[in-house]
Amino acid sequence: MKTRIGILGLGGVGGFFGGLLAKAYQESEEIEIVFIARGETLKIVSESGLKIITKVSETVVFPKVVSNDPDVIGKLDYLICATKTYDIEESLLGLAKCIKKSTVILPLYNGVDATERISTIYPDNEVLQGCVYIFSMIESPGVINNVGSLQRLFFGSEIASMSKMKALQAIFKNAEIDSYLVDDIEDTVWEKFVFISVLASATCYLNYNIGEILESQEGRQIYVSLMNEITMLAAVKGLKLPEDIIMQTILKLEKTPPETTSSMHRDLLAGRSIEVASLTEFVVNEGLKYEVETPTYQLVLDKLTINS
Repeated sequence: MKTRIGILGLGGVGGFFGGLLAKAYQESEEIEIVFIARGETLKIVSESGLKIITKVSETVVFPKVVSNDPDVIGKLDYLICATKTYDIEESLLGLAKCIKKSTVILPLYNGVDATERISTIYPDNEVLQGCVYIFSMIESPGVINNVGSLQRLFFGSEIASMSKMKALQAIFKNAEIDSYLVDDIEDTVWEKFVFISVLASATCYLNYNIGEILESQEGRQIYVSLMNEITMLAAVKGLKLPEDIIMQTILKLEKTPPETTSSMHRDLLAGRSIEVASLTEFVVNEGLKYEVETPTYQLVLDKLTINS
């Protein structure tokens, strides 16, 4: 029997990693990659394929199945979720006919509460934890531009089937995805969350790209204040993050093209919905829950709430 893997969301994350999978298993008799898309993206990818642009190449991939119809999508063995966090419930409820009790779900969202939210909808399924480091964006529907040099995927679970996770890791590796099946996945996911939450909150609050944050005193002050608040929260929650995480994240920024910004900032500039609930408000609420003060996060939240 074929192993069928659904890719939900063809944005910077789902489009890039899903594209690598579709390219690797185009002719496979054992593994089938299914793109789950809608609207203009569905139309363009169905007709012209999905284009992935990197610094060194352009690739067009043609998965055998591209659909938003559960009957066409069919039953899935794995479902990789990479939509925006505000679409989690609606998008997954729409795929109920595709999800068997044995379907393993891997969320690759920006927040840290996705596994819990998905498990509420599908309590019988194994829902992993996962995160990625990638600077990749939708250039236009069906076209993904990977502007950075880092494309790394982490996943794992303390309770899910190790054999199924190892099988998925083998599938990733064969597709030349830089992936890691890790034991301490919650710490890993939170380390990524610290990076993306601070970057999203800072870029949106200041209306700065990464270069402007690094070059301005105000930008660095806001960035470091946010880092101090979220790392204190993580420590109180008992998570084990690197002691030099603030310096590590600044070094990551310095290696990133200076004109790059967060996906939440791009959405804000384009007038689209933003993931403020998962990336900023979540930290404020957790701070209240664990009695950790988050005044800079509150400042950002107040401004983004007023402007949204």
